[in-house]
Amino acid sequence: MTRALLVCGFLAHIATAQVPPTDARNTEIPNTDTHFTPKAFWRHASHGTLAEWEARKKYLKGQILSAAGMDPMFPKIPPNAQVFGKLERDGYSIEKVLLETMPGYYLGGSLYRPRGKGGKFPGVLRAHGHWVHGRLENTELCSNPGFGISMARQGYVVFAWDMVGWNDTKQTVHEFGGPREYLWGFTPLGLQLWNSTRALDFLSSLPDVDHERIGMTGASGGGSQTFLLGAVDDRVKVTAPVNMVSAIMQGGSPCENAPNLRLDTYNVELAALTAPRPSIIVSSPWDQSRNSLHEESVAIRGIYSLYGQSPRLDAVQVEAQHNYNRSSREAVYRFFGRFLLPTPGDIMLSEQAFVVDKDEDMLALAGRKLPPNALDYEGIFRQWREISRRQTEETQDLSVLRQRLAYALGADPSPRVQFQIADDQIQLTRYNRLDRVAGLWHKGTGTPLLVVHPEGSAAAWKSKPVQAAIAAGRPVMAIDAFQTGSAVAVRDRSHRYFLTFNKSDDANRVQDILTALAFLRSQGSAKAELKGTGSAGIWSLFAAAVAPGDLVLDAETSGFSGSDEDYLKKFFVPVIQRAGGLDAAMRITAKFRTPAAK
Repeated sequence: MTRALLVCGFLAHIATAQVPPTDARNTEIPNTDTHFTPKAFWRHASHGTLAEWEARKKYLKGQILSAAGMDPMFPKIPPNAQVFGKLERDGYSIEKVLLETMPGYYLGGSLYRPRGKGGKFPGVLRAHGHWVHGRLENTELCSNPGFGISMARQGYVVFAWDMVGWNDTKQTVHEFGGPREYLWGFTPLGLQLWNSTRALDFLSSLPDVDHERIGMTGASGGGSQTFLLGAVDDRVKVTAPVNMVSAIMQGGSPCENAPNLRLDTYNVELAALTAPRPSIIVSSPWDQSRNSLHEESVAIRGIYSLYGQSPRLDAVQVEAQHNYNRSSREAVYRFFGRFLLPTPGDIMLSEQAFVVDKDEDMLALAGRKLPPNALDYEGIFRQWREISRRQTEETQDLSVLRQRLAYALGADPSPRVQFQIADDQIQLTRYNRLDRVAGLWHKGTGTPLLVVHPEGSAAAWKSKPVQAAIAAGRPVMAIDAFQTGSAVAVRDRSHRYFLTFNKSDDANRVQDILTALAFLRSQGSAKAELKGTGSAGIWSLFAAAVAPGDLVLDAETSGFSGSDEDYLKKFFVPVIQRAGGLDAAMRITAKFRTPAAK
């Protein structure tokens, strides 16, 4: 049996209040089809402050990057860009592009440039969405080449690239992954957001592109890519998410839903993260964006009003099915022209006729093979894990490791806690969260002891450490951590993308320990002791790794080596391995362990 002893810092806000009779984590299960409502201060500047929003914005940017497996960011190798097969057309040119976004992993795309014009041009990133032909889709409802041609004629350099599994980018399928991949943040959403970042690197590096004038747009899944990259990368100056900013449906593909992505948030708030940079929200009355003019855009405008920049947000609705049709494109042309072109002309108002080239003349791998170093799926996943391990080993700042773990756990380390006590029974809840943590409580003096047992508080109360502490007159608490003891309850986990919106059981157990510690620290002691027995030892170790304050930890961790198999069977938390896993937790706590424990 190995044990770790730890001392950490702590701050809590405590108040007596009514604790909910049931745990909302079992009864309120948000999913991609939930109708979400905005937080009050979004609706008008008087309900909140810019400082509050900026803090929220910073946190959510970190949450997106963590969920995407991009915390920390992967090393950026030279993209070894292959730009070739130039097609010279009336007022524009098209070139094939192949980028190496990670060693041995290749992204295909099309580069549209103006002809007959000099100087530096604004750049536009074009994400294509789930159309049958991807970046080459050319129908009345959506013409991706038509967009590139039209924008190039207007004086933009446009880079359109593939979603994973589409067109030239087929080293993985579009829908891949499972529980093991989740541990490492290796998902279609993560790989796609990484590709979007590298697409932006490529476009910004072109000698004929003004990197200070870059916009991004896309419809459907491309709309999701647009507001996600805009949220995490300020180099995108103007955004136009089309038919995707919705409070009633958050996306139907794995490339839009990664575990942990929408914990306590949804697409409207994520789209608002681009504020105060200019953005136009294009919607349809016949799809998930149908309420945009009176619901979603109103909420987002409340954020822009905090900056005094309401005119920088525009919203239009086009009478058509789910689309990026000519009318939608022309709305984007006009908006981008306002902010990216020095002198937009009449051409901004109407799309000119265009002819789309054959697919084989546009595809980077038509008649060609991938470079010899190209990896297969297992090779890409293996490389993702190897880079992740190396980055954890190279990170020396323990506060950085602590933050990564906190994001993976979805942890609230210093919650505002409300409580009720009746005899030896105690119930806790976090302010405005409606979760419920029940347990047993013995008031005393000295250093308080919190004991966590995998079978709940009743089992913990019978243990020798608890009885000894009670006999010594110490304050003692035992809890029914999530789904243990009296907290065992029905929890519907059947919703698609359940983990995108809801924490795993083990992550919730860590939170319950943090909530209990918040209560204990309020009772007047400079520190508390946390004891985790059996399988609750690993819950306690990770709680201690992210907890602030003075804490002595005694946690059983024998039999847990930190392998993927251990996490899958004993402590399933998405992204935990990418965040550093057991190595990070043990390093954070290392200096607080006794010589015997070492």
